Amino acid sequence: MQLQHGERLGRYAVHSLIAAGAAGDVYRARDTRLDRAVALKVLATGAGFDPDRFTRFTQEARTTALINHPNLVAVYDVGVVDGVPIVVSELLEGETLRTRLRRGRLPVPAAVGYAIQIAHGLIAAHHLGVMHCALTPENLIVGADDQLKIVDFGLAQCRGVGAALTGSPEESTRPPTAGCTVGYTSPEQAGGGTVDERSDIFSLGVILYEMIAGAAPFQAETTLDTLHAILKEAPRPLPARIGLRPDLEHVVQHCLEKAPAARFQSARDVAFVLEFTLRSPRQAAPRPAPKRLLPSVLRRLWPAVC
Repeated sequence: MQLQHGERLGRYAVHSLIAAGAAGDVYRARDTRLDRAVALKVLATGAGFDPDRFTRFTQEARTTALINHPNLVAVYDVGVVDGVPIVVSELLEGETLRTRLRRGRLPVPAAVGYAIQIAHGLIAAHHLGVMHCALTPENLIVGADDQLKIVDFGLAQCRGVGAALTGSPEESTRPPTAGCTVGYTSPEQAGGGTVDERSDIFSLGVILYEMIAGAAPFQAETTLDTLHAILKEAPRPLPARIGLRPDLEHVVQHCLEKAPAARFQSARDVAFVLEFTLRSPRQAAPRPAPKRLLPSVLRRLWPAVC
């Protein structure tokens, strides 16, 4: 049963429904103790209540609350109030990146700017051993000030510090693609292999490609065809009409390498190179400087930016 305007769960007063789903509902609400607007996520209960779902629900909240970063949604509270499982997070005003993309592809500087923000959010998550594992335009919220936030860590996997602090297992028993949007999964996810931070980098590459081109690089008519394309086929060439600079095209391609070892090895590397290309006005690659004069990270990534 959905909550109505004026109803309360503990200190949270419901204002209106934001989104409804099989797993639960999200409401605009007010924290009466701190006098601030919040998003109140309520897990569905009743005869079909699934304790495992509640475990995943609370794990998602604890995982998100673990990371404090401007490009990640902030979680304020999690628990059971009046017998109802809830998660309380910051109320985001804006639209999903998917909604934005329905109006057409983005200008290249805007696409790169959003990709940099995604990378910075991933840097914070990966630093604590948290892998999102489900990056899609639907899970990215763009505010009126163009600040982007990553949401929905419901499929996240944790290891190291993240696993210890959230109480989640180091190895997930969930099938790698369960609950994922197939067109954004990495080859190792699609093939049922082990995932790590580089899987999120592949997903970031898919999103960057889509922002620039207006279409995803591997999307096919059926799920099986899409999985096959991710595993075996090269991404569609970026349209020549876009006039994308070669250095940026190389960055996209480097994110989309099939083998994790051939991709960027960290979100920090992705952010570094994207910021470098965004600042650089050049259209053609200059002569490479002697390697001994290059910082170690730039030396490692020189083929991607030149």
